[in-house]
Amino acid sequence: MSINSQNLTAMRVKKNPKADLNRNSGLYFVMGLAIVLFVTWRALEYRTYDSVQDEIVMLVDAESLDEDVPLTEMIRTTPPPPPPAAPEVIEVIEDTDDVEETVIESTEITQDTEIASVDLDASEIDVEEEEEDISVPFAVIEEIPVFPGCEGLSAADQRDCFNQKMMEHVQKNFMYPKTAEELGIEGRVFVQFVIGRDGKITKIRTRGPDPSLEKEAQRIIAALPQMIPGKQRNRNVSVPYSIPINFKLM
Repeated sequence: MSINSQNLTAMRVKKNPKADLNRNSGLYFVMGLAIVLFVTWRALEYRTYDSVQDEIVMLVDAESLDEDVPLTEMIRTTPPPPPPAAPEVIEVIEDTDDVEETVIESTEITQDTEIASVDLDASEIDVEEEEEDISVPFAVIEEIPVFPGCEGLSAADQRDCFNQKMMEHVQKNFMYPKTAEELGIEGRVFVQFVIGRDGKITKIRTRGPDPSLEKEAQRIIAALPQMIPGKQRNRNVSVPYSIPINFKLM
């Protein structure tokens, strides 16, 4: 035990006093605390300055918004009226020519006026009679129009011949319209026309399912020959006639 105590004493004696860390620990603590306080104070001062500056800026902006902005109003001025038009200058020309005055005699008849008598002969007056265009239906007319080739027949045979010649004419001149044929259009076209007082075909009217069929039916009837006109009480009259034409694809 004595030996160990001596060794410890020798070790303690050998320590360098400058190497003792606990000697200036209080000074170091105070210096560190001062540095921390200084940094904290600077940080607080910096934040406070920024917030104050922001608040001042915001107050200034709010005050600028509350200012009254003067309203401007456009004043419309009416344009001045146009200047009055200059009056036309009327030039007066002196008339030096002599004008002959025309004396107008009175045409009034008085009791003293003598009226000349004129003898007229009725035979010398020509009176033109205007023939009235009378239309008589085909079914009740006295003498029906005569189709070329039906001359000299009786009244009953005249009607049969007329209808037969009409059917032959339609069949001879019949042509199916290409447009209607390609589209498969079929139907019946009713044709009505008038055989005039001169025997010519007029006033053709058609009614059918398609314009192309109506046009073809009108062409067929327009190709009819001139006939001997129908008569009623020995006067030429117009005779309306109607016929259906069937368009059917085979």
